[in-house]
This record gives sequence, C-alpha cells and structure tokens, in this order.
Amino acid sequence: MAIAFLPSIGAAAESRCFGTVANGRIADSVRLPLSGPNFSAYSTIAAGAGRTYVHSSVAQIVERSYRTLETALPGTVFVYGETGLADGGRFKPHRTHQNGTSVDFFVPVRDGKDRSVPLPTPVTQRFGYDIEFDRAARHGEYRIDFEAMAEHLYQLDVAARAEGTGIAQVIFDRAFLPKLFATKRGPWLEKHLSFMRSKPWVRHDEHYHVDFAIRCKAASTASRS
Repeated sequence: MAIAFLPSIGAAAESRCFGTVANGRIADSVRLPLSGPNFSAYSTIAAGAGRTYVHSSVAQIVERSYRTLETALPGTVFVYGETGLADGGRFKPHRTHQNGTSVDFFVPVRDGKDRSVPLPTPVTQRFGYDIEFDRAARHGEYRIDFEAMAEHLYQLDVAARAEGTGIAQVIFDRAFLPKLFATKRGPWLEKHLSFMRSKPWVRHDEHYHVDFAIRCKAASTASRS
C-alpha cells in the first residue's frame, strides 16, 4: 500500500520558506497525509484545522523515512504531531514552527504486551502534548521504544541527505538522551546529529522536535507587501 500524500505534493511548485523557525513564513506549503501503512497523524481534528503543513522538501523527507521504516522496522507504527500553518507565521502555543521546516514526532511506544502501538493523543490531553513519561520512560502501560525512535531519526537524516539537505536540530528531553544513545543507532546519532543541550521551554518527553536544514530566504524577504 503506497503512502497517500496529497496530489499537491507532486503537482504544486516547490515550497519557498522565509526567515527562521522562530520568525518566518512559507509559500506553497503542502499538508502531510492523515495516515499511511505504518504511521498516522496525532489528530484528525487538529490536522483538519490546518496544523500539519510543511515545506515540500520536508514532506518528501517524511515520506521517504516512513517508507524505509516499513522494511527496517516491520510492524512498528509511528505518530507525527504538529508542524505549522499553511502560510507559516505565529503558531501558538509553539515558539517555533513558523517556516515549514519543523516537525514534531510523538515517541513510538510499546504497550504492556510489548506490541508497537500508537501513543494515544486525546483532546483531553491537549492532543497528546500534556502526556508525561516518568523517569523509567513509562506512561501507564506504555513505554518509549527508543530503538524505534533512534532508527526513525537515522532514517530521517538519510532521507534529508537524499533530498539535498539535512537535520539542523533535534529537541528531546535531556534526561532521556542516554537511553536514546544506548540504542543500536545511538552512537551514530550522538556523533552526527545536533541535539539541543540546553533546557527547552517545555519538556519534550512525549515528542521529539526536528528542525530540517532547508535553505530559506532571508527574514527581510519574509514580510508581505
């Protein structure tokens, strides 16, 4: 089964981004699909409200990574979170996500029967963003699958390089980084990817934020006439 990206990804002009993740906008963005063979959006409601738009190159990177993961980790499922608005700009409550180059990915989890399952992201928990994992990386019956997360980050980087770009930064809970770096892909991730080492303004334990190194025009070009 092929990943059903919207026709606009293949048909529309390449997206153009302006400024930075914290002060920018985007033109000709594309929307990520609600689901595929091994992934789903965090919320059909939020996606329908227009909160899952990205740069066309980012969409291709996400698609390629999920396709590869079908073979690399068969049976493992993934959930992506918020990305940005169709035109970019201020994206409350986030401080970034403004120019189409940022994607939140919810942590892959395994349940009490050691099955890979989507992390529940109900509206009552702010679509998953209010979930808190304990020091053992557990939330109720769910535990973070660090091996799956590490493989996903690795495949995102491979896909980004194939698209002629890379990953600018990953934001994830500093307390869990040793668990991530202890995985099969961990040493490679620690050496090749840039992880935020300072404390982010929110914890980032239920999701990992990825900024892609898409080349954007200067901020001075971002203002609308």
